[in-house]
Amino acid sequence: MNIMNDESPSSSDPTPDDEFRDLFAQFLAGNGEIDPAALAGVAGLPSDPAALRALLSQLQSALSNPSSVEATAKLSLDQAVAAAGRDDASVTDATRAAYDQAFDLADLWLSEVTDVSALQAPPMLLTRREWVRATMDVWRALSEPVASSISGAMGTMLESQTPEDMKSTLGSASAMVQSVGSTLFAMQLGHVVGQLSAEVLSGGDIGVALLPDGRAGVLPQNVTALSTGLDVAEQEVQLYIAIRELAHARLFHHARWLPLDLQSALTAYAQGIHIDAGPLESLMENFDPSRPDELRSALTDGRLIPPRSDEQKRALERIETQLALIEGWVDVVTEDATRRLPRSNALAETMRRRRASGGPAESAFAALVGLELRPRRLREASAMWRAVTTAIGASARDALWSHPDAMPSSDDVSAPDSFVARLVAQSRGEAPIQDDIDRALADLLRDEPNESTNDS
Repeated sequence: MNIMNDESPSSSDPTPDDEFRDLFAQFLAGNGEIDPAALAGVAGLPSDPAALRALLSQLQSALSNPSSVEATAKLSLDQAVAAAGRDDASVTDATRAAYDQAFDLADLWLSEVTDVSALQAPPMLLTRREWVRATMDVWRALSEPVASSISGAMGTMLESQTPEDMKSTLGSASAMVQSVGSTLFAMQLGHVVGQLSAEVLSGGDIGVALLPDGRAGVLPQNVTALSTGLDVAEQEVQLYIAIRELAHARLFHHARWLPLDLQSALTAYAQGIHIDAGPLESLMENFDPSRPDELRSALTDGRLIPPRSDEQKRALERIETQLALIEGWVDVVTEDATRRLPRSNALAETMRRRRASGGPAESAFAALVGLELRPRRLREASAMWRAVTTAIGASARDALWSHPDAMPSSDDVSAPDSFVARLVAQSRGEAPIQDDIDRALADLLRDEPNESTNDS
């Protein structure tokens, strides 16, 4: 099988680039040490002829377009759609009618308990493939730092193994190696996102805004699967999920600063992510073509990503606090809006446990990109928002989302009593309650003029 361009010029004196290109041609054609089936195993694809033909075609495209961002973007999307489509179910007219009623009632109940306004755009009912298409740009943005680092590490590995007198002749070989790294990562990302489509319930299910601004969305097939394992009527589960999703989408649409602020925290964390070429080189040196799962595991279990730096730990703490504040608010608003539902408490506990543990695909994504989107302080944040609601009311609580400077901090989540006391004092027009740092600063400022006067 010849996967190279037929127009490629032949030469009786091949250059290192030609030899490298021929090596990859043999490699992908199954004439090298690693056959396409093994490579398919690395990428997480099933070993069927159609999938292997697609794999060869996609890798050929990567080699012929080593700098094409569009090619890898399409590759990850195609892989995700294919994985999501294996058990995808269409949305029936009966299901649409049921959710239309659920969302109408959800809007009414939410408007009774929050001042955050209703959405203008109607909610979406998504199949798994539609969810993939609607959210893939966000997944690529979250994983881009690791994808770039893997391709860079593979290029570094090639250069480190090339004799000094040949490095000047590497030419496009390094770019091709980097492209293969990007391609394998894109395929694995698509595979994981496709798996995620079978786990998520809605657009806001993982805390960040996956759908376009002002849109809410639910995956009815997955909600049905969830309700099957619960001792709760599916109609009640549908209404509960509709309320949670609308609350989440309303919040992100209302707090215009929130998506950008969360993205800046994610970016700050991602900037510190890199792949160490050393472990990757060691893995490739000992790679057994008959055991491709070893390379696949290395890409997906996080072993190539070094421990977090201090800066990353601080950024991760900020992300976890933001996610906890978002979902804690959603918890409290949903609890107030679903008081009429007989099994609302059981559903709330199910959702909290579900978010705390995450599903297999969510864990795979976390290992793949080195980032867990878990609200680890969810119960603390929910308790804080409940205390705030009780003390100053829903309107004043929701007004805190008007600006990031008004939002509670990580310390406020840990010690809500002080935060609530400050809010109560402000609501009464009283002087703000000072903490130890405020008092120390005030004392210092009072002392400075006196010391100056004494010195003179």
